[in-house]
Amino acid sequence: MNDQLRERMRTHYPPGTRVQLLRMDDPYAPVPSGTRGTVTHVDDMGQLQMHWDNGQSLALIPEEDVFRKLTAAELAEEQTIQEAQGFEMKME
Repeated sequence: MNDQLRERMRTHYPPGTRVQLLRMDDPYAPVPSGTRGTVTHVDDMGQLQMHWDNGQSLALIPEEDVFRKLTAAELAEEQTIQEAQGFEMKME
C-alpha cells in the first residue's frame, strides 16, 4: 500500500471508528460476518487494527476484507443500548 492510500485510511478510519464486517477472507481465524468492532489504529501496512465486539483482535485488510463504517443512526442505537444496560446494572 502506498503512503498516500495509507494516510487516506488513517484519515477515514481514525481510532474509535466503529465498523461492521461484511466478509473476511481468512481461513484460519475469520471474524464472523456481521460482527462489529472498533478501530484501534491503522498500521504501517495500511491494515486496520481492530478490537472486535466478540473479543477477537484480527486486523482488517482493506484490499481483501469487506467492511463498512456504522451509520450515525447505528451509532446512536448502540449508545442507547449501552446506556440502558448501564442503567440496568445500577439497578441490580
